[in-house]
Amino acid sequence: KKKLKISGRELLSVPIQVFGLEQLQVLEMSPERESCLRYRMELLPQEIGRLRNLTCLHVDSNNLKKIPAEIGSLSRLERLTLSNNSLSSLPAEMGALQRLHSLHLANNSLTELPAPLCQLRSLTFLDVSDNKIDTIPSSIRHLEKLETLLLLFNSLESLPEDICLLRNLHTLWLGNNHLQSLPAAFGELVNLDWGYNYCSCNFEGNPLESPPPDVCSRGPEGIRDYFSSLRRI
Repeated sequence: KKKLKISGRELLSVPIQVFGLEQLQVLEMSPERESCLRYRMELLPQEIGRLRNLTCLHVDSNNLKKIPAEIGSLSRLERLTLSNNSLSSLPAEMGALQRLHSLHLANNSLTELPAPLCQLRSLTFLDVSDNKIDTIPSSIRHLEKLETLLLLFNSLESLPEDICLLRNLHTLWLGNNHLQSLPAAFGELVNLDWGYNYCSCNFEGNPLESPPPDVCSRGPEGIRDYFSSLRRI
């Protein structure tokens, strides 16, 4: 009674009876990955706000165009997966989800990092890959607990200096953007696993010039030395 998975080849909507399950903790409406299906649900009903005990909500691989403001009522929500939809924005009410620590938004239609995300102080995992995001607000510094940030396949031309304040970052993927330079304090992100293969700090697919890729591969110390040398010139 506390976990429910709704499945079907052509899922279009949520049965209204679901919103009467007030003790529900996990609601999954995503197709099985191995089935290669894509559901066609375009709207998450506002009645979702009735499920106040939800801790996990999975709605990947649908055709969602909008998330209702009532999502902010799910004060116990810890994990929300919305990848592979058609979202172009997020409601400001999402900033109320202060227990949320994992948010998946990959492969939507976002064009910027939404402001509500910066209010989620408990967030530790954020995936906004493949959204054509071209800017990250400096308010990202509010995500002080963030450990994993995936920004692959976007249109980023620069990073805000405040991203260097996310000292708890362990994984940062920036591959396949348009970055030509990194912030001068980027070497302060010492908790990243720099690795020779960029396994946890990925720059591949960027036209980096400052610092060049060979300097990035040396890790934080190499980056700090590089920018220090520029200041002396």
